[in-house]
Amino acid sequence: MAFVHLLCLIVLFSSVEFCLANSQSSLTRAQSNGLQTYIVHVTPPDGQPLSELKDLESWYYSFLATNSNASENERRVLYSYQHVMTGFAARLTPDEVAAMQDKPGFVAAYPEQIYSLQTTHSPQFLGLPLQLGSFNGSAMGKGIIIGLMDTGVTPDHPSFRGDGMPPPPAKWRGRCDFKPSQCNNKLIGARTFNSSAKTNVTTPPIDEVGHGTHTASTAAGASVQQANTLGMAEGMAGGMAPLAHVAMYKVCFTDNCFLGDILAGLDAALADGVDVISMSLGGFPDPFYMDGIAVATFAAVQRGIFVSCSAGNSGPFSATVSNVAPWMLTVGASTIDRSIVSIVKLGNGAEYEGETVYQPSFSSTSLPLVYPGIDGTEESTYCVPGYLKSSQVEGKVVLCENGLVSRVFKGEEVKRAGGAAMIMMNQEINGFSTLADAHVLPASHVSYFAGNKIKAYINATKTPTATIMFKGTVFGNPTAPMLTYFSSRGPNLVSPGILKPDIIGPGVNILAAWPLPIRNDTKAKYYFNIISGTSMSCPHLSGIVALIKGIHPDWSPAAIKSAIMTSAKQLNIKQNPILDERLQPADVFAIGAGHVDPEKAIDPGFIYDIQPNDYILYLCGLGYTDKQVATIAHKPVKCSEVSSIPEGELNYPSFSVTLGPPQTFTRTVTNVGTDYSPYVVTVVPPQGVHVTVKPNKLNFSKLNQKATYSVTLSRVNSTDEVAIFTQGYLRWDSKKYSVRSPILIQFN
Repeated sequence: MAFVHLLCLIVLFSSVEFCLANSQSSLTRAQSNGLQTYIVHVTPPDGQPLSELKDLESWYYSFLATNSNASENERRVLYSYQHVMTGFAARLTPDEVAAMQDKPGFVAAYPEQIYSLQTTHSPQFLGLPLQLGSFNGSAMGKGIIIGLMDTGVTPDHPSFRGDGMPPPPAKWRGRCDFKPSQCNNKLIGARTFNSSAKTNVTTPPIDEVGHGTHTASTAAGASVQQANTLGMAEGMAGGMAPLAHVAMYKVCFTDNCFLGDILAGLDAALADGVDVISMSLGGFPDPFYMDGIAVATFAAVQRGIFVSCSAGNSGPFSATVSNVAPWMLTVGASTIDRSIVSIVKLGNGAEYEGETVYQPSFSSTSLPLVYPGIDGTEESTYCVPGYLKSSQVEGKVVLCENGLVSRVFKGEEVKRAGGAAMIMMNQEINGFSTLADAHVLPASHVSYFAGNKIKAYINATKTPTATIMFKGTVFGNPTAPMLTYFSSRGPNLVSPGILKPDIIGPGVNILAAWPLPIRNDTKAKYYFNIISGTSMSCPHLSGIVALIKGIHPDWSPAAIKSAIMTSAKQLNIKQNPILDERLQPADVFAIGAGHVDPEKAIDPGFIYDIQPNDYILYLCGLGYTDKQVATIAHKPVKCSEVSSIPEGELNYPSFSVTLGPPQTFTRTVTNVGTDYSPYVVTVVPPQGVHVTVKPNKLNFSKLNQKATYSVTLSRVNSTDEVAIFTQGYLRWDSKKYSVRSPILIQFN
């Protein structure tokens, strides 16, 4: 566990992507006294609604050992939850948990999970204005409150100034625990929850990491002129919804976010009156009744609060996606068309494009080029700190391979050993995905393909040489948006009938607010940083949700999610398929419905709506027990008395089906476009599958009218070899709208 945490810290402080630790190796923190934190689920006494309990804490304390006194109970119970679940977080021994199981009202107790943390140009790339005003009638998120579960916020940063902001809506009931002068109509809420992380230590919600400041400004930051990092990506920085309000709930510390603290932050957010919850964190997916975040966010959706989450940074490996409950929006990461270019020029004249933020003056004269990994040792190959020899690299351009340690740490090691510059090449699994880092010396991050060419040149040349040429910020990359290698992929291990991730959005080389200067960038008036991760793509979507909610306040979270998914793009700016890190067309396990298109999402034509009770039928269909479903639903449930449904029958905007015999699914859609809207279906069937849609035309005569259609999927008898997974789509087209749903098939 210590190694996982160290690795996460290395990644975190390299200011690039945030590690998705294997939470199975860090589920609990054993204490020297045998205590560890458990999340305890119970039912209210005699079925009373939780809100009617006069003494909630006393009820929770009754589950503790009978010989515990009041002060001991108060010390043991870290949080008493009221809104996100019926239960509490407490420090207990395994024996005490076992003793609880015989008490009336006890449901379950799970060891606390530890979750991990997962822009000047991205608004323009998405077609959004940076200046205050209106976007298709959305008023740029005016009156919408975005609550972020993160590392805190930097209140004095100009991205959070309140100039021109209206007061928060009357429903806001939260508080801001900074000085009164630091809170305003932009930053309306800021609180710390750290009882799980640091017992009985009071700290202000100041951001000591940078992650929370970056995500909050991405979602709803005010416009700031001349934003840049080390002179790169200069322009006006602004959030997706610059008129939305920000409420920060500090629940993460360094790389760690303890579940007890997250639940406490969510509990407060629901009570405070937020409209959107943004969580750039994740862990290993568990069954929903064991997943505290899934339970808590279901309570949010029951109140009409939208939940946006990062998909995780464990790509490109399959089945790594986190935050997979269907009531969440799960967001993967893509590039924008801005690159921060550095060119590696070899002595033979060959040139290879890479990226870096730090672009100093550097001699155009070629220097000796060396690959330390030629000695065959892993430490030399990856330029591990302490392993490079000055006699080998001094005054030279050094080729290092990506992996094992932070990219920035590699550059620090090259500089320590006297190297003049660094070329960092991808591993094969990273493909063509490159990232811009704030290195300490001249550097260029190049693709695996380019790295192999450079290696071959070194091996074939007696005195290899190279230099790095810096081109600065370049716009118009024709492959954008492109999926990045680290974005986690499906399939969904908890509920294979729900396709995850749902959507992708900008998450690579995103410039946003930062609390401290980057490297020696002390000349900057305001601090910004360029980092990458699904942590960055999640707040992009959170802000876009605020835009949609501002113009459609009556839409449910499911309706907003449907609008985002069915209007998504599958093509890049050159109208070619969105590519993955291998420069191959990205599949639905990687991009879900596609890349977000805010303009179309605001006016999608029709939507697939889901009410909270519909999810209960779905949960019963997963085979969960009554108690397990009740834990999620926050009320008693008897699955035998409801019409449970299979996963594929949930009114979701995508289809994910394990196909043996033919199967038929129904979908109900609601017209939110124009009064008279006839639609005709187009089907591109997955290979080896016959798809029948009935009816093949939908005719709406008024707004909010509903229509139902069925989709029958059956295998095609063919001698052609078919992959285990195959994909296609169905699309409903009218004169004005196009509403698309991906279809994923796994053959049984």
